[in-house]
Amino acid sequence: MSTFTIFLALIIIVAFLLVVVIMVQNPKGGGLSSAFGGGANQVGGVQKTSDFLDKSTWALATLLLVLILLSNVTIMDGNSIGESKIMGGEPEVESNVPAPIQAPVQNPGTQD
Repeated sequence: MSTFTIFLALIIIVAFLLVVVIMVQNPKGGGLSSAFGGGANQVGGVQKTSDFLDKSTWALATLLLVLILLSNVTIMDGNSIGESKIMGGEPEVESNVPAPIQAPVQNPGTQD
C-alpha cells in the first residue's frame, strides 16, 4: 500500500467527519444540534457545545488542508511504484508498432 493511498483514505475520513460536524452545528436558531436535547444552553453540563463544534470544524478543515498538501508531495516525489500515467508518468510505447509511412513531398516548381 503506497503512502498516497494512505493519505487518500485519511482525506476521505476527515472530509466525512467535517461534513458531519458542519451539519450538526446550530445556524441561528435551528439545526441538528438543537434536535438532540432541545438546545445547547438548556442541557445541563453541555454549555460549550457550539464552541466545541466551532473548534472541531476549524481543526478538521486545517487537518484536511494539511493532508491534501502532504498527498501532493507524495505524488510529486516520483518514487512511488504505482505512479499513474495520468499523473505525469511516461506513456509506454510498443516497439513492434511500425512508424507511419509518409508520401514523398515534391516541390511544385520542379517537374519530373
